[in-house]
Order: sequence, then structure tokens, then C-alpha cells
Amino acid sequence: MHVIDAHHHLWDLDVRDQGWITGPELAPLRRSFTLRDYEAEARSAGIAASVLVQTVAVAEETPEFLSLAADSALIGAVVGWTDLTSPGIGDALAHLRGLPGGEFLRGIRHQVQSEPDPEWLTRPEVLRGLRAVAAAGLVYDVLVQSHQLPAAIRAAAAVPELTFVLDHLGKPPISSHTVEPWSAGLRRFAALPNTVGKLSGLVTEADWKAWSVDDLRPYAETALEAFGPDRLMFGSDWPVCTLAARCTDVVAYTRALTAALDETEQAAVWSGTAGRVYGVTMPDRRVP
Repeated sequence: MHVIDAHHHLWDLDVRDQGWITGPELAPLRRSFTLRDYEAEARSAGIAASVLVQTVAVAEETPEFLSLAADSALIGAVVGWTDLTSPGIGDALAHLRGLPGGEFLRGIRHQVQSEPDPEWLTRPEVLRGLRAVAAAGLVYDVLVQSHQLPAAIRAAAAVPELTFVLDHLGKPPISSHTVEPWSAGLRRFAALPNTVGKLSGLVTEADWKAWSVDDLRPYAETALEAFGPDRLMFGSDWPVCTLAARCTDVVAYTRALTAALDETEQAAVWSGTAGRVYGVTMPDRRVP
């Protein structure tokens, strides 16, 4: 079965700092993770194509990622960054689409999880920016913590023409083994027809040293019930996942979590949903 990794990152600390990598717990991430590194991980994990996702809110990163995609046999789409609050966002998106590799730009993301205002996504200037993303034919990746899900729900309802992709299932509180109010929020988000979810980032919301598949199962099952396989996609969240698991481990536990699905449903989670949402073609763009 073809596998599209709908969520991974790259960074080169010789080019740019990653200001979010702070403290001793994140110290293992304070090194460069290159496309060559990821290609090796992808081969081991059976990944045939990928979606490269932005890591920092700076304008220079997205053109770099687009250039990488243009020269890569693995990267099939890029989720980049631009200032959603800028009155000139339409021109900024058109500029990105005109760059080398601009045809690989399929989505925009902002680190809403770091915004102190829990209603940031519903600000008028942000909603205007989201409408511009939709007008450009792109999708929007939603990176929020569980307490920010209500604003994400309101934003998705306010911009029905835009597909909202929920990264990491809205970061459920796995380490505390609780499901509410996250579950109720996820179900409300998934009830909107213009939303999809990423089965990604779960292991780093669990106990990094003592997680088990059973710890993750209630959250994956909630997502499968809420979105259905046709609106859910696999993502490794490499290299962030390496805080708790290797990329091959993430693939293995996702296979365990989706084992009860039939062949058609599994194909949707592993490649169909990501291929449809991000326009990633299979199987022509493979790991070399």
C-alpha cells in the first residue's frame, strides 16, 4: 500500500535558528534535519511521497521549501507560511506561486498554538486572510492546542469555502489519559464539511518514555469516528516524533491503530485523503 506522509519538517540550523526549540527536553531536536536525513527515514518506513510543512513564521522559509520540492523525488506538496493578517496576502500568495517550485505550494499554516489570544483565528483580519488562502486554491493547516479548538471551529464555519486541516488532531491530552473536553471539540470541528484531520503527532502528546499503542488508541478511535477514514490522513511529524519514537515506530503504531479498517478505508488514511487534499500524485514521485 502506498504511503503519503502528510506531515514532516526539515530545518538547517546553519541557515536559520528554530526559536521554538528551547529547554532540555527539546535538546535532541537542536540540530539540523535535512532532506537527505528524511529520505533515509522515508525509505525505512515505506513512505513514497510527503508533505513538507513550515516550522517558523518567517517569509524566507517557504521559498526554500518550494525549491527543495522542485528538486525532490519525494516531496509532493509544501505547506508554507505567509502573514495571514497582511492586507497584501493575496499578492504574497501569488508571488509564492510564481517562484521556482511554486506549483508545490498547496497550503498555509501559522503557529496558532503559540498565540496568547485563544480567539486569534476569529480575528477579522485573520478571517480575511483565510478567505484569501481559499481564493488562491490552497488549504489551511490548523495548528492549535485543544483549548483553542472552539476558535478553530468558528473560523472553519466562517470560511466554508476553505478546507481546514487539523494538525495532530488538535493535540489531545494523551499524557493525562483524559479525553474531554478535547473529544467534544474534535467532534464539533469534524462535523463541519470543510474539515479534515491528521493522524499525526500523537506520540509526543503521550509520555515520551513510557507510551504504548493503548495510550493512543482512544484518541485515534475518536478521530476515526468523527472524521471517517476519507477525511483522515497519516502524518509522521518527523523529526519532532523522534523525541518519543522513530519514524518507523510511528508507521507501526498507526498500522496497529487502523488495523480494523478495511482495505479501502486504510488506503484513504495512508494515501487517499492526503493525495486529494494536497494534490500529491502517486506513484510517480517516489523515494529515489
